Amino acid sequence: MDNQGQKSRSSFSGKVGFVLAAAGSAVGLGNIWRFPYLAARYGGGTFLLVYIILAVTFGFALMITEIAIGRKTRLSAIGAYGALDKRWSFLGKLASAAPMIIFPYYCVIGGWVTKYLVVFATGNSAAAAGDTYFTDFIARPLEPLGWFFLFIAATAIIVLFGVEKGIEKSSKFLMPILAVLSVVIAIYTCCLPGALEGIKYYFVPDFSDFSPMVILAALGQLFYSLSLAMGIMITYGSYMKKEVDLEKSVHQIEIFDVGIALVAGLMIVPAVFVFSGGKGDAINAGAGLMFITLPKVFDNMPLSNLVGACFFLLVLFAALTSSISLMETVVSILQDKLKWNRKVTCIVVAVCALLIGVPSSLGHGLWSGFQPLGMSILDFFDFISNSVLMPIIALLTCIFVAFFIGMDQITDEVKVSSNFAGEKLYRLITKYLAPVCIFAILVSSILNSLKIIVI
Repeated sequence: MDNQGQKSRSSFSGKVGFVLAAAGSAVGLGNIWRFPYLAARYGGGTFLLVYIILAVTFGFALMITEIAIGRKTRLSAIGAYGALDKRWSFLGKLASAAPMIIFPYYCVIGGWVTKYLVVFATGNSAAAAGDTYFTDFIARPLEPLGWFFLFIAATAIIVLFGVEKGIEKSSKFLMPILAVLSVVIAIYTCCLPGALEGIKYYFVPDFSDFSPMVILAALGQLFYSLSLAMGIMITYGSYMKKEVDLEKSVHQIEIFDVGIALVAGLMIVPAVFVFSGGKGDAINAGAGLMFITLPKVFDNMPLSNLVGACFFLLVLFAALTSSISLMETVVSILQDKLKWNRKVTCIVVAVCALLIGVPSSLGHGLWSGFQPLGMSILDFFDFISNSVLMPIIALLTCIFVAFFIGMDQITDEVKVSSNFAGEKLYRLITKYLAPVCIFAILVSSILNSLKIIVI
């Protein structure tokens, strides 16, 4: 089975292509806006320290597991679990549902990013800095849909070209540019008068801010940021050649992901300290930090339109690399299940995503009165996928590996191309620590959401 899959299945050309494509999946909107505001909200340097520790332990174990499952079975998530144990085929279907839910609304946000890039590129920074510019824009019925359609079309074109010609080539081009742009803007931000206070807050841990919520927030962000429990890393693992060092590749993906998140914090946290006087409401604005607060920051800078355009170009690259991985996962699932060719599958997925994404786009305007569980339609999809479905998938994956197929199935696959120096740590985390932590995230997320709904 494995040899046949190896012959027929597409693959990345080598280690560099795999690492950059997987890093492109991991690096997305979560790194650019979600990581900075969580870091500011939960103690700056304290959150950063906890996140890095969790990334090299908890994140490492889950990513090793998913990539190894993909490479061993040469299948996407929908078939991979069942290939190892038929009783667990349901988990493959569950994992396949996550990217199908996430991809449409993620592209809605990608459309917003595209809009802001064009606004700054055409010299309209002052307009973007207006208090109601963002809310007025997303409340319109047609314009946000147009940007959403454009973003999803760009994603579909890249995925249509396949693994090596489409995903790998785009990642090799986009990821280095993303890294360079983020460093340039971060340096600019850190050189602003008054930025030092924000830099100290961001890097120096203050353990008086430490609480269980810091750990839960860091775990949740890690989960979101590294594209875990979405079937993405299983899909990319299925395209990974046997000779590529799996353990080293995972370390490099994590370094890239954590590095971009860290630099994103340097772009945003010091700037908000400069222009908003600290970490108050502005730094806690979530998505609004990027679409409402930061345009005000850019408008106060020299060359505001150039800086803003560069920033939103960076965010667009991050959003695009992640949307590519989401769509590729769905395409791969349907190809494995239905045996369709890539062109037909890409068209079907793009059309379905357009239809499913329309409510998320209109949920801030024409359909704003419809609020499932007291949330906007987009927030509802985000809650179901990130706060409920993904923790369940990760929890069940740990149980599946540790207590059903046996951990040797994973460690032996890793050792095909690696010495697996972290094997003891991997076994400890996967069997004991990860299930407890993931269960805590799941319960905490649901309780917090229910509390918000009640209030």
